[in-house]
Amino acid sequence: MAYAWHEGLLAKLRQDAPAAHAAFMAARAETEKLVRAQPGNVRPLSMLALIDAELGEKEKAIREGRSACDMLPTAKDAVESVQLITNLARIYALAGEKDLALKELDTVSKLPYGPTYGALRLDPEWDSLRGDPRFEKIVASLAPKAANN
Repeated sequence: MAYAWHEGLLAKLRQDAPAAHAAFMAARAETEKLVRAQPGNVRPLSMLALIDAELGEKEKAIREGRSACDMLPTAKDAVESVQLITNLARIYALAGEKDLALKELDTVSKLPYGPTYGALRLDPEWDSLRGDPRFEKIVASLAPKAANN
């Protein structure tokens, strides 16, 4: 799963849409097997949602991403749930749901183990949100603070 997923991301960065699609389809097949074999495991479900978002399956991706978050709320697991919420923000961003992506990102950026300044600033997966003042405000809130000397 991880290899095909990363292969797809690399092909996407190279702007090789056919290779990205093929890799994401391979990752989807592998991940779907895990989801079926381990229906209570939120990690493969969240990964499947990300893959579906990359494949343009907007409704399916959002439904899967929300399900993963609902299965493991923050009150149950404050670390893993933060990753699921971050993934949901990624899914919304990939699906073109900018407002929903920013809402989730605003929430998760205030939690321990949330996305880092560097990840938001540099990771191309957030490119669709760049330039939006709400996104820039979230990024700025995570910026390293200058040391008082």
